[in-house]
Amino acid sequence: MNRIEKIKEFLITNPNDNFLRHALALEYIKEGNDADAKILFETILNETPTYIGSYYHLAKLLERLNETQAAISCYEKGMQQAKAAKDNHAYNELQAAYEDLVY
Repeated sequence: MNRIEKIKEFLITNPNDNFLRHALALEYIKEGNDADAKILFETILNETPTYIGSYYHLAKLLERLNETQAAISCYEKGMQQAKAAKDNHAYNELQAAYEDLVY
């Protein structure tokens, strides 16, 4: 059984587990399945806007898909959430990626 199948199996009993959904999205990216990864990241952030780790990965994915404005918005929302959570590490990572894109 591959990693995606294992994660999906865990999600059967814990369908709203953001850690598992985030991990599945990352596995989809590794396989080149950006569409399903994007849906998962967006679902996580729509349901749990405080799940800060997904902002970075969704924004990077949006960059690769040439959805620059959406990526900028995602970075900005992530920075707001990180600041509110006093998560300086996440804030700095999001800010650096944001600045690389914008400037």
